[in-house]
Amino acid sequence: MQFAIVVFDRFTALDAVGPYEVLSRVPGGEVVFVGEREGPVRTEVGSLALTVDATFTDVPHPDVIVVAGGPGQNDHMSDGPMHRWLRRADATSTWTTSVCTGSLILAAAGLLAGRRATSHWLSLELLAEFGAVPTEERVVTDGKYVTAAGVSAGIDMAIGLVAAITDATVAQAVQLGIEYDPRPPFVAGSPRTAPPEVVAVVRGLRDFIRTGER
Repeated sequence: MQFAIVVFDRFTALDAVGPYEVLSRVPGGEVVFVGEREGPVRTEVGSLALTVDATFTDVPHPDVIVVAGGPGQNDHMSDGPMHRWLRRADATSTWTTSVCTGSLILAAAGLLAGRRATSHWLSLELLAEFGAVPTEERVVTDGKYVTAAGVSAGIDMAIGLVAAITDATVAQAVQLGIEYDPRPPFVAGSPRTAPPEVVAVVRGLRDFIRTGER
């Protein structure tokens, strides 16, 4: 089973690395980082790079598509090589998925029209502009399309995918293997639970989240 994780310049690291850590442990699975061209792509911070090992042409029919998000998503909202590949690959994929604002790329490519989907909470309402149905859940499954909310939600999504692809025992073994047992020091991981002053700080980053510009 081939897992294609789509990355691009100014992607968010955990959007790609979180699912990678989970999916790379699927027995018989192969994970490949895919992009428009081979070579390094850097995160939005710039201090970390991942290597694109295969171009879209090299990976025509992955079993599972995972589209990362991040500020660089703004450069892939119009029709182009990524959208064309997504539509072709989606025609034969078993699962088409995204993390964070990667769902906006899927939606802009026309793959989420009429479907329930989620995204980073600051960008959630933008899904409706492309015909998707914004849904305030951490992971949303609609048919073969699975979208995860912001950044860390990609780990949850990937574990659920492993269960669907294999079984619950394998998925739990992967979860235990990576010791995914989150116990953060604050209950501030959602705008519904974070203190109002913290929500206000993050809302101040709204333009950065929406446009990819500081």
